[in-house]
Amino acid sequence: MRSLKILTWNTRASYLYYLTQAPHEFYVLTRPGRPPGYAGRSSSLPWGKNVHEVPVSEARYCQFDCILFQSDQQYREDQFEFLTPSQRALPRIFIEHDPPTSHPTDTSHPVDDADMLLVHVTPFNALMWNSGRTPTHVIEHGVTIPDGFNYLGDRDSGLVVANDLARRGRSLGADVFNDVRAKVRLDLVGTGSEQLGGQGPIPHSLLPAFAARYRFLFSPSRYTSVGLAVIEAMMIGMPIVSFATTEMATVIDNGHSGFISNDPCVLVDHMQELARNPALARSLGQQAQRTARERFNIDRFCSEWDGALRHVTGTRRHSFGIGGI
Repeated sequence: MRSLKILTWNTRASYLYYLTQAPHEFYVLTRPGRPPGYAGRSSSLPWGKNVHEVPVSEARYCQFDCILFQSDQQYREDQFEFLTPSQRALPRIFIEHDPPTSHPTDTSHPVDDADMLLVHVTPFNALMWNSGRTPTHVIEHGVTIPDGFNYLGDRDSGLVVANDLARRGRSLGADVFNDVRAKVRLDLVGTGSEQLGGQGPIPHSLLPAFAARYRFLFSPSRYTSVGLAVIEAMMIGMPIVSFATTEMATVIDNGHSGFISNDPCVLVDHMQELARNPALARSLGQQAQRTARERFNIDRFCSEWDGALRHVTGTRRHSFGIGGI
């Protein structure tokens, strides 16, 4: 089967990088100045030759097989501004990266179209969104870590990886981070982390080696999807400490691959225990790695995305299951 030509946006660079491991050609829209969402191949990621930049002014002159939306603005505005009517009639998929924020159960998704496919990145997100008449499907994250990155855990402190933590506030757990770091040694990295005393962003290619020296990864998030940074840490054998909310409650096996609780005091106790006990951290990290390799491996991710893309474009030879809630 031939490779498909997929038009999309650089909404979340790490996710797009993993998505482009699928066997297709990806055309990523850019705007002058490369503002957020239109950065193309920029960043430190090692983009493959199957990732191409398309200025928004030239998109209407290109041929595509499928449009892959990743934000409300792209769906509600960009397609009408940059694409022709015939392009807008192409097979279309919307990737929903987050759970609903207006109301956790009664928010209607902005896409309400029986002719589109809505892909959620976790079963929790699919459960909580009111997806209306739009066919839905879940494709969980998949990541790949280059060989040679192994967990060391020689620093008796924890790491938090979060972009724009100060701006995103309570949902991402900015207040929790501030409270916990008064009791546990924590370092913060990510875009905008300097506002909270963090070290700023770490290039994606350097993050596994940087993270590997910390004893554990702490995710202070109350209400977001499972972060790629969490899965990447699990892949190198790092234990995770997190709230037992959203999909995280199914990702971390409490006491076996990390610690989860909805009581911050309990989590602080566990983090202090991990700081004192590197053998425990290594044991938990090994189980976290096994979980990540089974559930979030890149081959499964790419295979499922290939199936979804071929389903909507009518180029798949076998059946493809679509669910709905």
